[in-house]
Amino acid sequence: MLPRRTLLALPFLARAATAQPRPLALASFSILGDLLSQVAGDAMDIRALIRPEMDAHHFQPRPSDAEALRGAALVLRNGLGFEPWLDRLLRSTFYRGVVVTATEGLTPLQGVDGHGHGHAGPDPHAWQDVRNALRYVASIRAGLAAADPPRAADYAARATAYAARLEALDAWVRQRIAAVPEARRVMVTTHEAFGYFAAAYGVRVLAPEGVGGASQPSAARIAAVIRQIREQGITAIFLEGRGSQAVMQQLARESGRAAAGRLYADTLSLPDGPAPDYEAMIRHNVTTITTAMLLA
Repeated sequence: MLPRRTLLALPFLARAATAQPRPLALASFSILGDLLSQVAGDAMDIRALIRPEMDAHHFQPRPSDAEALRGAALVLRNGLGFEPWLDRLLRSTFYRGVVVTATEGLTPLQGVDGHGHGHAGPDPHAWQDVRNALRYVASIRAGLAAADPPRAADYAARATAYAARLEALDAWVRQRIAAVPEARRVMVTTHEAFGYFAAAYGVRVLAPEGVGGASQPSAARIAAVIRQIREQGITAIFLEGRGSQAVMQQLARESGRAAAGRLYADTLSLPDGPAPDYEAMIRHNVTTITTAMLLA
């Protein structure tokens, strides 16, 4: 007969023996990582390849990223050319898991290049319209159900609850923008990352750089933006991104308008920052934008 202490330990040992590590789900960058975690909850180990405060436009995957991808049950990408490196990584690792493209089925806006021309290809920054984020969530729910069928109902319930919060967030954005006189709804940002935001919420955006944030704007393009800032009395001028701010510093210097703060376009902030998750990012951006628009 086994000792009593051993008998008492048997249920614990059985659970430990049958416990399985959580499946790994990878998101290409931090904003998608948050959306994925909101739907997956604790059922999956969520990781973002491009972490908060990293420059998504200049990212190069590391060998550790390829190794993580080989063991992932699901990979979530934005699409529309935002992650050209990821297709190569999927091919080189012979990935056979579930791949979710968040923008699949979405009609993209066309971006502009750093010279102000509309031929830079599709604008990938669709998440800046909260209504598009709702579509992302639907795609994520379907992908999680395909990767982990036994928990499909759980993912559906979490997606429904999160969608309700995003609906409320979209209504809040519209309310805040509506409080700004139409003539004042103009903003200047570093690169073309807020086209979907502008189209959804009735805002005009001027950006010297193109959708990729890497194209050097022409002198004529910079001069045109400076002229508009002066003539229209634009006060909503923002930094965003982690790269060089030389162009925005030139705009501020020559227009006589200082930058009104930093917006988050392609990344979340660190946990102690103003945009640690998608909802907080949208609220931070909109509060910063509308406050600056209303400056005299």
